[in-house]
Amino acid sequence: MAKPFFYGGQAVLEGVMIRGRRAMVVAVRCPDGSIGLHREPLAPWAVGRFREIPLVRGVIVLAETLVLGTKALFYSANAALGEGEELKPVALWPMLVMALALVVGLFFVVPLFVVSQLDRHIASDVTSNLAEGGLRLAIFLLYLKAISLVPDIKRVFAYHGAEHKAVNAFEGGANLDVTEVQRYSTAHLRCGTAFLLIVLVVALLAFAFLGRPPLWLRLLSRVALLPVIAAVSYELLRLSASLGRQRLVRLIMAPGLLLQSLTTRQPDDAQVEVALRALRGALEADGLAPAGSQLPPDGLGVEAPGGQQDEGVKEEVGGLGGQALR
Repeated sequence: MAKPFFYGGQAVLEGVMIRGRRAMVVAVRCPDGSIGLHREPLAPWAVGRFREIPLVRGVIVLAETLVLGTKALFYSANAALGEGEELKPVALWPMLVMALALVVGLFFVVPLFVVSQLDRHIASDVTSNLAEGGLRLAIFLLYLKAISLVPDIKRVFAYHGAEHKAVNAFEGGANLDVTEVQRYSTAHLRCGTAFLLIVLVVALLAFAFLGRPPLWLRLLSRVALLPVIAAVSYELLRLSASLGRQRLVRLIMAPGLLLQSLTTRQPDDAQVEVALRALRGALEADGLAPAGSQLPPDGLGVEAPGGQQDEGVKEEVGGLGGQALR
């Protein structure tokens, strides 16, 4: 009996990326209104035997998320630019490095530095570390609230909601047409937002008992232990998803689901259409569409005039680096 597989992905610029068993698929709404589609096989290291080992798989998933997320963002940026324009990889990777530096600085260096300035007023090591963790969590919530007010980010969050709706509908056994999928929730137990919240809570508990060594050593411990904390958090997320029907588990996960109200928006039908196209591509790569996924023949329940399959989908297969085929 085959092990169950959980489809998931992320929102990108004007689109959605879905990761399947064998490939990642990115669907993007192009400036001309068509849907650009990119399909890329997963790297061997991402689908090998190590991915089944508890704790180890959490580190692999974290690395894969960074790699696939960057590739998907690069493709979506180029597709959104339209004809005659192209974003070079050399322009994207420095932005990724800067983004990672911002994450480390904002969520680890700043809370640690602020609390270190107050340490002379804090008698307990545990209290000091808990204060640092609490400040880190507060910064995270304020950050999400702030970016949720940016108009362009609101559109990304709407595609995030569309991705959740599509996956929820598929896992619920629904017919994957736009009208049916719109009935499903924009929240999902396996969301990356919920994962980040779990990471912060686990980090708060783990760092609480590390004492107060010199500042540089405390900072080093935060960074060095991050892969371990991410691995433990991933196992907790998987466990909560598998037991999601139990009332106690849903109660524990309620903060993560509530937090998704900041990172998702109600999508329109066109955005759901893009998410379904990405999901259909991943299912096809896994040999599950159309019969195994209950998809109608064209994947969206929409046909072009004359009963022909919609030709507004432009597909690119292989490496990232160009526009969707025109």
